[in-house]
Formats: sequence, structure tokens, C-alpha cells
Amino acid sequence: MNDNTTPSSLTVYQFAGLQTGPKLIVLGAVHGNETCGAVAIQKIRQDIEAGMLPIERGTLTLIPITNPLAYQNGRREGQRNLNRNMQVTATPQDFEDHVCNVLCPMLAAHDVLLDLHSFHTPGIPFAMIGPPNNDGELEAFARADEEEDFARSLGVHRFVEGWLDTYARGVYERQDRGVDANINYGMGTTETMRRMGGIGITLECGQHEDTAAPELAYAAICKALVHLGMSSSGAPSEPGSPHQVINMYRVVDRLHPDDQFCREWRSFEVVKQGDLIAHRKDGTGLFADQDGWIVFPNPSAQVDQEWFYLAKASSRLSID
Repeated sequence: MNDNTTPSSLTVYQFAGLQTGPKLIVLGAVHGNETCGAVAIQKIRQDIEAGMLPIERGTLTLIPITNPLAYQNGRREGQRNLNRNMQVTATPQDFEDHVCNVLCPMLAAHDVLLDLHSFHTPGIPFAMIGPPNNDGELEAFARADEEEDFARSLGVHRFVEGWLDTYARGVYERQDRGVDANINYGMGTTETMRRMGGIGITLECGQHEDTAAPELAYAAICKALVHLGMSSSGAPSEPGSPHQVINMYRVVDRLHPDDQFCREWRSFEVVKQGDLIAHRKDGTGLFADQDGWIVFPNPSAQVDQEWFYLAKASSRLSID
């Protein structure tokens, strides 16, 4: 769909079990070109309404299209990235600010968030998890064990940590270049959820056009409902391959449109220390500084925005 009408509302479905239980909110299409969550959420809604998936405990809130402006235009963003700088503001400046003013209070009214995404380049699905328990200033957290258990229930075996720390370091680098950047710009849906006392997982369900991505998203919602005790319909996750935990530690911005990757990269492709990853416009090479992985390589990245991330093996063992 593509027209010039600016949406004026969000479509929200809510189902309340007759027994008390947790409050789960599931989001799709936070980025408008990531449609697997929207497809899965509509199928979940249909199955609930048809009596095929009873919600017995707690409250389930479904938002299939969280950024309708971006979605109707088939783009990642409407007027800016909704999954950055999430906060309520008295003076909204863009469409996403208006969405945040509605969405943030809704997140605060729930206990658990499942945010369904997809990614640009081919790769295997994974879940983004929050930090270990800590009392630091950036992302204090006290529910890591619960969040890890929830992440394990969703049916994927790769987990990525370190988002907000990494993004904060990237913001400092932008500020050093004279770019106007705010630490809070790294705050997305799950970071907002944790700040409000809940737990949240971003589930990256596969490449944008992968037909298996909506199926994985649908299965993950079902598994989440069983794990949280909200529905007895469906099977919980079964033991499978060992869990892999990866620590994201560096973000590299694109500084000029002529910055180019040295080749086509896949997300989570292994890199060795010294491997050439890309060239700046002036020919300067960008190399891996240690063994690990390249994450979210985006050949279409805008100037002064995230171009790719580097990750390494995590020392965090509690999720194994």
C-alpha cells in the first residue's frame, strides 16, 4: 500500500483471560518493511477469535502494525526510526513521536514485550536480549533470569547482547565528529520496557523476504503464551542445538555515500582479526579488530547512521 494519507490511529487487539496472569504485548512492523510480525499477529488474532488458541490467563495485546506510516509506504521509517529515542513528549515533532506518546504508556501497562522484526541480509533468526543484572546508569536491570528464560522459550538458539552499551559508544563517536547525537537515541521498544520494570525481547525472525519468517514469528507467539502460562494450547520449545550467546561491542557508521563494503556480507558471518570488511571513500580499509562476527551489514545505510556492527563471543554463560 502506498498513498499520501498520514495514518491517525493504531489498530490494537486485546484478549483478556478469565484467570489472572501476566500482561503480554506483541508488536509487529515497528519498522514498516519488516512485515513478518504483522502477518503472524493477524494469524494469531484469527486463531484466537476462531477458538483455536484460547487465552485462559492474563491479557494479550497485539499491535500488528506499530508504525503504520512506514508500513503503508513500504519503508523502514515513516519520518524517523520508531525504534530509537522512544519517549513521551509534550511537543511531538514527527509521526513517530505521536506513536511513542501512545505506545510508551501501553508498554508501561504490560509485564512482557515480544517485538517481532526481520533483517536486511540473509542469516539465521536470533533474539536480542538485555544486559545481565546491574545497577549501572545506562541500563539498570534486575530481571535478567526471567528475560533469559523467556528468550529461550521462543524457539531460536542464537542470542545477542550488548545493544545499548554499543550504541552509546557509537553516539559518543558521532558527537566527536560534530554530529548532533543523543544517548537516548539508542532507546527502542525493549529498552523502554526494561526501564519501565518489565522484560522484553526483540526477535529477529529472518530475512525480510524469507517466507519462513512469519511462520517463525507465529510459532514464537504461541510458545510465549505457553511459557507465560497464558494458554495451554500448543507445545513449548523442545531442546535443540546449544544456545549461542554473542556480545555486540562496536558499531561502525557510514560516513560518505561512497563508503563501500569489500564484498557482500551476511549478518553473523564469521570474521577473523585482520579481515578486511570495507573501504572508506578515501580508500582507508576497515578491518576486524578481533575474531568474531559481522552483524547487520547494511549496504543501503545512510550517512552518519549504522553501517555494520562487530560482535564477539560472550562471557555470559547463564543462558546455556
